[in-house]
Amino acid sequence: MKYEEIFARSFSRHDQNRFRSGALLACFVILWCMCTVFKPYLGTLPVYPEVEKTTLICDTSKPRYDSCEMKGDVRIQGNSSTIFVFSSQLTNASMTIKPYARKGDESAMESVTTFTIKSVQDKPETMIKCNKTHNVPAIVFSVGGYAGNNFHAFTDVIIPLYAKSREFNREVKFLVTDNRLSWSRKFHELLKKLSRYEIIDIDHENEVNCFPGVVVGLGKEERKELHLESVKDFTSFLRSSYSLDRSTTENLTNGLTKKPRLLIVSRSKTRTFVNIKEVVHVAQDSGFEVIVTEMNANLTRVSQLVNSCDVMLGVHGAGLTNMVFLPENGVLIQIVPWGNMDWIANTYFGDPSKAMGLKYIEYKISQGESSLIDQYPLNHQVLVDPFSIQRKGWGVYKSIYLDKQNVTLNITRFKETLSRALEFLHS
Repeated sequence: MKYEEIFARSFSRHDQNRFRSGALLACFVILWCMCTVFKPYLGTLPVYPEVEKTTLICDTSKPRYDSCEMKGDVRIQGNSSTIFVFSSQLTNASMTIKPYARKGDESAMESVTTFTIKSVQDKPETMIKCNKTHNVPAIVFSVGGYAGNNFHAFTDVIIPLYAKSREFNREVKFLVTDNRLSWSRKFHELLKKLSRYEIIDIDHENEVNCFPGVVVGLGKEERKELHLESVKDFTSFLRSSYSLDRSTTENLTNGLTKKPRLLIVSRSKTRTFVNIKEVVHVAQDSGFEVIVTEMNANLTRVSQLVNSCDVMLGVHGAGLTNMVFLPENGVLIQIVPWGNMDWIANTYFGDPSKAMGLKYIEYKISQGESSLIDQYPLNHQVLVDPFSIQRKGWGVYKSIYLDKQNVTLNITRFKETLSRALEFLHS
């Protein structure tokens, strides 16, 4: 007789059921005891938060800037200027980047913070933990370098930031490095039009900020200043940001008797108008209402003043950057100092003003209109061969032609320039 049959006959059906229930209960008791005994050890097993893979695209081939775009889990430790990503796209697991658009200029880049992008390639548990988690992406940029200068603030930072941030429709946070309170205050109106959020001074962030995407570094076209493809859209954006009334000067073509307004940008330290009173008088005699002022950091007031004028006049310098607030079809008159400044004058203000829809007039002073003739003999290289000074480097050239030169305009010759500006306004 088989063993199963003997076993079955040895117990009644009731006994078999009691046996099964007892065995099941014993298993539960044993399992509970094991959990109790081993619980302390089980509690030490590592539990890692889920880390999303990051798409990382960096471009270091451009002559003017480096940039990286990251989408996924991006973590920034501000006080160490370190960005952590979970990605295998960096060959050496890390790289450095300075987020300012003058890569080839050593003097500018000295004061720009270096960010390190560290890639965790195979162990997500080594990723630094988040203290603050944000639900919108971020743009990291520097206001070091030359950004304290009005011209460089616009061409190196504001215009590239405008071009990049538009794709986010204000749903982006600005992480500013090398921040200066005066800079942030000056451009506050523009920054809040580009982002719904307060800027973050990332250098002083002790906690780890985590974002679903980060852009580090802003792009800029090679050999072009104050420029982007849609520069008229940018000037329109400025007028909207500061609630400026005039988009064009077309009211001057309607036969109105109101005098056109001429804004003379004065300077107090260098490249000043020595005979400013004569300049004002000849402009008034030519039919202009004349305003003389030095530009300041209050962009709300500056923008309103410039926008109320039809012509802007000044010696080459950062103050002319405020031409961005002129109404379209307005006129920019740039006084170009002695020193073979054709390229810099045209690149910085000539070409950009035309792209903005302005009329551009260049008045290049003669040797006799320069204060340099009082500082050097007439046969000195400074006067007869500026190219030889250029070859000594930008620092030497700048110290002479930009830092130590004032102008005395030839009134008779300058009157012709004013007549040309009037023709532009009424054409």
